Amino acid sequence: MNDGSPLLNEAKAAQRLIDAVASLGNVVVAFSGGVDSSVVAAAAVHAAQRGQSNCIAVTAQSPSLASWQAELALRVSSEMGIEHEFVATDEIDREGYVRNRSDRCFYCKQTLYEFLQPIAKQRDAVIVSGTNADDLGDHRPGLIAGRQANVHTPLADLGFTKGAVREIAEWFGLSNADLPASPCLSSRIAYDVEVTRERLARIDAAESWLRERGIGDLRVRLLAGELACIEVIADQMRNVVDLQHNASLAAAFTAMGFRNVTLDLRGLRSGSMNESLVTLSNVQP
Repeated sequence: MNDGSPLLNEAKAAQRLIDAVASLGNVVVAFSGGVDSSVVAAAAVHAAQRGQSNCIAVTAQSPSLASWQAELALRVSSEMGIEHEFVATDEIDREGYVRNRSDRCFYCKQTLYEFLQPIAKQRDAVIVSGTNADDLGDHRPGLIAGRQANVHTPLADLGFTKGAVREIAEWFGLSNADLPASPCLSSRIAYDVEVTRERLARIDAAESWLRERGIGDLRVRLLAGELACIEVIADQMRNVVDLQHNASLAAAFTAMGFRNVTLDLRGLRSGSMNESLVTLSNVQP
């Protein structure tokens, strides 16, 4: 095996990450169950096995967490053998979050880190997140909240992109290495449409309805006027149309509380709600 071997490169990258996490001492991983935070958690487990630190993965339990993601967080944390717990957060009761302007993510992450800090203090630990290098170029006000809370971002610090993270996840043997990105349910709601428990539950129900009928990677966006806009990859569009004919998709969605249903012919685009933003951020913490 030569130095250019992909397997060897992945092993080296994984070891760099383990060393970086080990240098932080005890850690509390802000854990969603997605591949980024899972890779950080796996590195923390390896670092802790050296006997010099301990780690815990903590998942925010709130109305914006999809039901399947809560189950995923439990499963993946169990597979890697990291201590895990849920913490109930209250961002849904905070004005800056509910009003849902382009800085909503700031208030979400600010709340999360406020709830993680007592856990970190009790364990003499630092908070780490799964922010990767690609995230730094997107509209992510939550990064500001992370910096203010002194949250460490080992993936971004090492320059690891999403692609690199997936390769490291494969090397760690994580079952979610190929899991598509799935941001919180609040990210499905158009800016300036208030975030409510009912709307989040409706989006969760709609996406679950589609998943149960074989539609995989998807988003159900909630636009002004209680309009549902379905985004799927191109290969799945025909299947969505078939669901209208065979399973009365529109009737099911209107029964959930949507007034109308559309299919976005541009397909699934992560962060598509940000396309309408004129400025990168209006955060004024």
